[in-house]
Amino acid sequence: MSPTVVALLGFAAWSLVLVLGIGLYRTSRVALGEREPNSFSASGEDLPGFGLRLTRAHANTFEFLPVAGVVMLCALATGQAAVTDGLAYAFLGARLLQSLTHLASTSNPAVLIRFLFFAVQVVIVGWWIIGLFGAVA
Repeated sequence: MSPTVVALLGFAAWSLVLVLGIGLYRTSRVALGEREPNSFSASGEDLPGFGLRLTRAHANTFEFLPVAGVVMLCALATGQAAVTDGLAYAFLGARLLQSLTHLASTSNPAVLIRFLFFAVQVVIVGWWIIGLFGAVA
């Protein structure tokens, strides 16, 4: 399996892990009698601490998945995975570290670190786009 496929599946799997975490978090609040099943805001703004961070980490993940996913799929579909393979694991690692930092804290230093990991992903995807355009030119 190419690194690009691993990164693409890893990104999707991480999104699934986060959404399952939200489900478990909300289910536990309902089971403990703290909330009604239909009382949760989709944005997570009504949740304290970790619940809000978990919801936002998931939202951040699925907001960037279409962009990164399309680029990786284009590389695979056009036989140009060599363009994305080299940085695929770094991309996935930056995504995981961004989410884990988000889950850990929203302090100013954590937000800056989280942004750094996001910036790494943006630069990598931008590099891939340039490489893919160059490969087909």
